[in-house]
Amino acid sequence: MPRHTLSVLVEDKPGVLARVSSLFSRRGFNIESLAVGPTEVEGVSRMTIVVDVDSLLLEQVTKQLNKLINVLKIVELEPDASVQRAIVMVKVRADANSRSRVLEVINLFRARAVDVSLDAITVEATGTPDKLEALLRMLEPFGIKELVMSGVVALSRGGRSISDRALRPIDRPA
Repeated sequence: MPRHTLSVLVEDKPGVLARVSSLFSRRGFNIESLAVGPTEVEGVSRMTIVVDVDSLLLEQVTKQLNKLINVLKIVELEPDASVQRAIVMVKVRADANSRSRVLEVINLFRARAVDVSLDAITVEATGTPDKLEALLRMLEPFGIKELVMSGVVALSRGGRSISDRALRPIDRPA
């Protein structure tokens, strides 16, 4: 199934995340990635949702999302027409013998060491999900002790914005 990235503008109100995510789960769709945060418009949050579903099912879910009262706008972001990034933090075994090789891998991926101890290095990296997966494959032989990865965040390329039409929740009827 193809991977789809949705950018969903929602009112910043309690329960919106639960209603949106339950809409996917009720239909048996697994959300691969979910990131939520504030936007440039006060009272509006952006949800970036990555799912693996076919186009017909995605269209049905999008129509259902549009019916939710707190959803303001939904846009599918095509991979070649958007910038998509995630962040990973990974604690890797790195004793005196392997430390220099771990640091070489980190530098190769333009990642950075954010914590160093006698037996481990904590690495922070941002990039596309594919880049981060490649980094993890290269670090795996050293031994991954802990790992956390954020959801994908994404914006369309170019000067246009999905909120160009002055989304202002205060103008919406109550």
